[in-house]
Amino acid sequence: MNAHCPRNHKFGKDITDLAYRSIAYFLEKGSIMPLPRDIHPALLTERKGAFVSLKKKGRLRGCIGTFVPQRENLALEVIHNAVGAAFEDPRFPPVAPEELELLDISVDVLSPPEPVESLEELDPRKYGVIVESGFRKGLLLPDIEGVDTVEEQIRIARAKAGIAPYEPVKIYRFTVERFFRKDYL
Repeated sequence: MNAHCPRNHKFGKDITDLAYRSIAYFLEKGSIMPLPRDIHPALLTERKGAFVSLKKKGRLRGCIGTFVPQRENLALEVIHNAVGAAFEDPRFPPVAPEELELLDISVDVLSPPEPVESLEELDPRKYGVIVESGFRKGLLLPDIEGVDTVEEQIRIARAKAGIAPYEPVKIYRFTVERFFRKDYL
């Protein structure tokens, strides 16, 4: 299971607070928050992909992320992806100021993707998947409510990328360290 990570309490608190603070900053200033220095050192030195997910009353409200790092450190990855989840997810309208306190925020820190030779190497509770066909890529995080089989996980990832069921794909798996903001309040 990947629900809680073995890192220390300060790391979990800092990474989820960073997501919250970046959304609040964007709501107030209309720009990306500057990089804070008063956070866990690993956030300033590690480079990893990260997804920020927002839920409101148990329902998805936004989710944006990167499966390989795009920024110089994990802190910047979280800052930008939190703003993306709140204001740029095309499935939802931008988060309004009155919604901020109603959001449940989680941050998933991704391991590097590794190629999979067989579906037997997958487990939807333990591994997220990336399917790739040419330039199209679809990703599904692990341990998603309602996704109980590898076949369902692959089907959803294909659909997200616009890859038809008959098209050949390369499949990659990854694990996540998942942090929930409510665990650190």
